[in-house]
Amino acid sequence: MFARRTDWNLSTNRYSLALEKARRDGRTLLDLTASNPTTVGLSFEGERILRSLQHPRALEYEPASKGILSAREAVSSYYAARGIELLPEQIILTVSTSEAYSYCFRLLCDPGDEVLVPSPSYPLFEFLADIQDVKLVPYELVYDQGWQIEFESLARAITPRSKAIMVVNPNNPTGHFTRAWELERLNGLCGVHELALVADEVFLDYGLTDEQPMSFASNEGALTFTLSGLSKICALPQIKVAWIAASGPKALVKAALDRLDVIADTYLSPNAPVQWAIPELLETRGEIQHQLRERALRNLRELDMQLAAAKMTTRLALDAGWYAVLRIPATRSDEDVAIELLEREGVLIHPGHFFDFPGAGYLVVSLIAPEENFREGISRVLRAIDAQH
Repeated sequence: MFARRTDWNLSTNRYSLALEKARRDGRTLLDLTASNPTTVGLSFEGERILRSLQHPRALEYEPASKGILSAREAVSSYYAARGIELLPEQIILTVSTSEAYSYCFRLLCDPGDEVLVPSPSYPLFEFLADIQDVKLVPYELVYDQGWQIEFESLARAITPRSKAIMVVNPNNPTGHFTRAWELERLNGLCGVHELALVADEVFLDYGLTDEQPMSFASNEGALTFTLSGLSKICALPQIKVAWIAASGPKALVKAALDRLDVIADTYLSPNAPVQWAIPELLETRGEIQHQLRERALRNLRELDMQLAAAKMTTRLALDAGWYAVLRIPATRSDEDVAIELLEREGVLIHPGHFFDFPGAGYLVVSLIAPEENFREGISRVLRAIDAQH
C-alpha cells in the first residue's frame, strides 16, 4: 500500500528507549543536547515579535510565487549588511530550509539522481532525500588541527548521476566553515562536472573566532543555491520562514529561477502574516544573536577549563555554530557511552554516530545549554569518562 520511499526503519533506537524510561521514572536530567533557542533561558523582544505578526496587510491575499516583495527586499538587505548584492528577484521564500531543499532537489534531480553531502553532518538530509527520490552520496570532512573538505573523497564520489554538491556552512556539528580556497576548488569541480552547489547557511551568523564565515550567496563561479531562514538567524524556529538565494552565471541563474518560480507557484507556502513580519523580525536578530554567541563562548571557556584537568577527553577545534565535538577513547560505541551517561549520570549528550562520525570515540555537546546545567553536566561527563579508563 505504501511507497518504497517511506519504507524507513521506524523502530526506536536504544538511546531513545533509555531516554523514554528515564523520563517515565521522573528523573531530573541535565540536557547537553539543547538546540531549541526558545527554551534555554534567552531574552526575546516578545512584544515586538508579536506586534510584527499583526501587520494590517496580513488580511489580504497576495499570491506572489517567490514571496511578497517587501519580505524579499528585507532578505536582500540582510545580505547587503554583509556586503553582498542580491536582487529580490534572486530570492524565493519557503516555509523552512527543509522545503528549500525540496525545491532544489526537484529543480535539479530526476528520480535516482545523486547529491553529494558532507560527512559528518546533520542527520535530517537522508529523510529529505528519500522523500524526493534522490540518492545521497557522502564525501568526507577530515580533521587535522581543524576541519576541511577532503577533495579526493569528493572527486571519487562524483558519478554521471551527480547533480549537486551540498555544503553546510558552517557545518553542523563540526563548526567548520568553507574557506576561499575550498570554494575555488568546489567551483572547479562544478564546472568540470556540470554540478550545482547547495549551501546550507543557517549558522552563518554564529562565528566564534576572529575569522568570520563567508557566504556562498556571493558566489559567481557556479550555479549556487544558498539556504537560510529565521529559525537560526533570529532564533525563532516556531516562525516558519526561510529562503533560497540563487547566484552564479547569469544564464544558469535565470533558467533556475524561471523553474523555481513554477515550483514555488505550485506550493505558495509561506503565510501572509509571517511574510509581512520578515522586515521587522530580521531587525531583532542583533540582540538575540549576541546572547547566543556569548552563551556559546562562555560555555566553550567552561568546557576548556574542565578539559584541562581531564585525562581521557579532548575537544576538536571549531569555528562557528552551537556545538562542540568531544573526542573520547574509542573502546565502546558512542551510543553505549551516551546511554551510560544518561542512566548513571543523568546527562543527555549526543553520540557521534547520530552525525555520521567515522567510527567510535565522538560525543557532541550543545554550547547553548543553560550555563549552570552545562557546567554540572560537563563535570559529570568528564568525571565518568576518566573513571572508565
